[in-house]
Amino acid sequence: MSTYKIAIVNSSSFGKVFPDHMRRLQQVGTVSYLTVAGDISGRQLAEKLQGYNIIIASVTPFFTQEFFDYKDELRLISRHGIGYNNIDLEAAEKHQTIVSIIPALVERDAVAENNVTNLMALMRRTTEADQRVREDHWEERAQFVGRTLFNKTVGVIGVGNTGSGVVEIVRNGFRCQVLAYDPYKSELHIQSYGAKKVELDQLLRQSDVICLCANLTEDNYHMISHDEIAKMKDHVYLSNSARGALVDEEAIVNGLKSGKLAGFATDVLEAEPGRKDHPYLSLENVVMTPHTSAYTMECLADMGEKCVRDVEDIVKGQLPERAVQSDSRYILNV
Repeated sequence: MSTYKIAIVNSSSFGKVFPDHMRRLQQVGTVSYLTVAGDISGRQLAEKLQGYNIIIASVTPFFTQEFFDYKDELRLISRHGIGYNNIDLEAAEKHQTIVSIIPALVERDAVAENNVTNLMALMRRTTEADQRVREDHWEERAQFVGRTLFNKTVGVIGVGNTGSGVVEIVRNGFRCQVLAYDPYKSELHIQSYGAKKVELDQLLRQSDVICLCANLTEDNYHMISHDEIAKMKDHVYLSNSARGALVDEEAIVNGLKSGKLAGFATDVLEAEPGRKDHPYLSLENVVMTPHTSAYTMECLADMGEKCVRDVEDIVKGQLPERAVQSDSRYILNV
């Protein structure tokens, strides 16, 4: 009978809110939490994870070809999230490692809600006003006049699960006209949520508010940079709940300092974790949260349950739900 060693890597939440998830894993094998640098090399990561044949993984580190070249048996990487851009899928398949993810619907409402929550906090200057009240400066309230989201033109980039949720919130809740850019979605799909399908240039030129909800790919790395910001209206608000590398951070900072951008709300950074010296935090017109869009009790319960089921399935030789690839010697043909 195989011995199972389970590593929970760089997760700040798994098993800490719902202890039953940990108890079930401990019935499978030994369980350890490991924290590593987000940019650790593949070889170093493989050395740290020697002997672990099941991994529950966060958005970092990166499981590269080099990692798999040096890694011993690894049956499963279960992503505690919906993305898998930090895993080399081709290398994983050659290594016979199953990679599974959370169904996108599990995170849809929570992430869409947080995109709009951060946007509203930014537009209504909520965090600034709260801080001044805590410092006993209630009378300064006239300094915190914000902007309303109602009836604005909102551009949504990426109309998958999260983006479609954002479209519904701003269209139905705030009577916004919604322009949507997504080259992978049909006009009918986008219209069904209440948005108009447009090209990126039109979205940039006409939107008062832009919400980033796209998956990160090689094609859209830094898709919002200096040239794109130059095409925008003056004083546009941006909110990003997808991936930090969708924007060029230097371009965002320059846009905020010049006033071209009215404000930027983000739950994600290109390099995480963020620190207090991050350039965004030197600016008052920024709201930054620490990648917590999925951090609701309801969402974390479902995410943790899915990862536990993945582990329980793999030890039975069954293919987990939402496996990104299906071929492995560890899966029984029944």
